[in-house]
Amino acid sequence: MSTVFKAATAVESADVGTAAHVGTSHIALEHVAKDFETRSGSLQAVADVSLAVAPGEFVSLLGPSGCGKSTLLRIMAGLTPPTSGSVSIAGGRPVDAQREKRVGMVFQQPALMPWRTVLANVALPLEVNRRGANATLRQSEIVELLSLVGLAEFGRAYPYQLSGGMQQRVAIARALVFNPDILLMDEPFGALDEITRDQMRYELLRIWSAARKTVVFVTHSIAEAIILSDRIAVMSARPGAVREVLEVRLPRPRGEQLESSPEFLRMAEHLKALLRPAGASIPGA
Repeated sequence: MSTVFKAATAVESADVGTAAHVGTSHIALEHVAKDFETRSGSLQAVADVSLAVAPGEFVSLLGPSGCGKSTLLRIMAGLTPPTSGSVSIAGGRPVDAQREKRVGMVFQQPALMPWRTVLANVALPLEVNRRGANATLRQSEIVELLSLVGLAEFGRAYPYQLSGGMQQRVAIARALVFNPDILLMDEPFGALDEITRDQMRYELLRIWSAARKTVVFVTHSIAEAIILSDRIAVMSARPGAVREVLEVRLPRPRGEQLESSPEFLRMAEHLKALLRPAGASIPGA
């Protein structure tokens, strides 16, 4: 079996919609807070966040700009330590999971090297980590990753020859090159136009259905969060705290027609109410 799909076997028979309530947490945050020192004093970005994510689960962090969603993601990735509280990845430290390549990250900008082909961009982490022998052995797997993200015919293309959505798919393939158990995605479609963004969420669903990684996904988009997620953690304005964790009980596989369903619209209205600033009035009410 290809290592690209190795993680899928552990969860393919699970009911992903109830994954949060079964088994051991893959990611666990307990009373996490994060302060930053500024010239004017201490600034609290995140306040007392507790959240558990199960293996194979897709969880979105939904909240207003500046509420600490990206900060939480960086804490999960082991890129920045919390000021207080604890974080574990499969029972261990995030920095260890990062060092062992068990966590992949996708950012808002694909950050591709313009002088490298698509194939070479995906292979870059292997070269940076000086895994020369393995890089040769993984060549066929890189091609398979490109097939997974729908770019099998573009391995020899350069970034300037790709659309924004295609470039972001290259970034997703690059994040998967070490076959991580966890994929942390920091608003990866935020820089795309609305039409491409709508298409990319269904592309991501297809990729996730095939690879079944544990995903934590940062977004400002209510529709994006509902379509993609098993659960949505709704965050308050800074200092960011989890106001509510909403389970998405919509059936999978999900398609565009779901976005006009009564269940989807009811959930979207509920999320809008949660995100509305305290005391804000509703036009026409």
